[in-house]
Amino acid sequence: MYTPRMNWILLILYGMIALGVFVAALLLPPFRAVAYAPVRELLLPPPAPVTLNLLYSTEKEAWLSEVIPAFEQSGASINGHPIRVELEKMGSWEINAAVLDGTRKPVLISPASMLQIAALQDASTAQFGKSLVNPANDPACLPVVKTPLTLVAWKERADVLWGQQPGASLWLNVHDALVNPQGWAAYNHADWGYVKFGHTDPLKSNSGFMTILLMSYGYHGKTSGLSPADILSDADFQAWFLETEASIGQFEYSTGPLMEKMIAYGPSTYDFVAVYEATAIEQAENAVGRYGELRIYYPSPLLWSDHPFCALQADWVTPEQSQAAQIFIDYLLSQPAQQTALLKYGFRPADASIPLEQPGSPFDRYAANGFRADLSGLPEVEIPAGNVLNTLRDFWSRNVR
Repeated sequence: MYTPRMNWILLILYGMIALGVFVAALLLPPFRAVAYAPVRELLLPPPAPVTLNLLYSTEKEAWLSEVIPAFEQSGASINGHPIRVELEKMGSWEINAAVLDGTRKPVLISPASMLQIAALQDASTAQFGKSLVNPANDPACLPVVKTPLTLVAWKERADVLWGQQPGASLWLNVHDALVNPQGWAAYNHADWGYVKFGHTDPLKSNSGFMTILLMSYGYHGKTSGLSPADILSDADFQAWFLETEASIGQFEYSTGPLMEKMIAYGPSTYDFVAVYEATAIEQAENAVGRYGELRIYYPSPLLWSDHPFCALQADWVTPEQSQAAQIFIDYLLSQPAQQTALLKYGFRPADASIPLEQPGSPFDRYAANGFRADLSGLPEVEIPAGNVLNTLRDFWSRNVR
């Protein structure tokens, strides 16, 4: 039987519990959810977010603009603190430069390729005595989507130069075609003028650097073991390389504008260009009915742009930010985010369980243009050590730029 005295005791106990929950929610954000909602929203300040500053390459801007709001709305948090992602886009090599010179201090970086991560690992070790990234052993440094470097060409020109599929001598043949003073006349098509090839600036754009790396591998006839000596001590390679690059009138700063220029001006400007598969997918509709059939070709061997997301191992990154970075990377690798990358933006998912050929897939939609889901029959080149990559960039900078 309840008495007035007992009612008062229960009221006091309830008040003490409510006060305890309120104080706990104030001091410890994980308790915020159990606080009485109207009081919580009126009196408790929202917990400060854990902010992830992300420097990323421009190719995945549209995808990130879609998946990041969904990530933030999912309720992802660290100890009751919501996770917020702040974006800044840069060229892939500019990301490395900004981190090394201290003008940016991000939590996460996402260049277009592990090429930049390998180069940053080498350069940061030389500069700071320790590496800012460790892709071999860090679960917070992983590729999340991928796309190979491809050649996009007007079909009638590609039929003359390499037919259905470029062979192992592709880059040697490209060099010979570009430097031939007769141009297309050497192939019985004098009305086409000179052979015109384009790639982006390797100092700014990852696709341009991937191109000159494939060229270097192609000249030496190997898929692994490229060394600084192959670049600096081989005079014949240097002459061949510089002749190829001298045939290119302008190096675009980014892959998208290069592809757009090819479509806008047709073979009067470019017969073929080196761009990402995903970029070609993005622009496939725009090329229809303009200057003939535009097709995609896969060089052999291949080189992949694998879009790593890596949390920096730097003194400005807090433990909470490192944890939040891992949660964010896990979200990007989740099936919904991976499906969006494939179906809407033409990236190949890092999640191998997601089929490339499915309803709505660009590999079904644009198969007639040469897009191939299965590339397992083509060899791939090894990503060289960071010192090799930095040597190749320095060689291009000193002799071509």
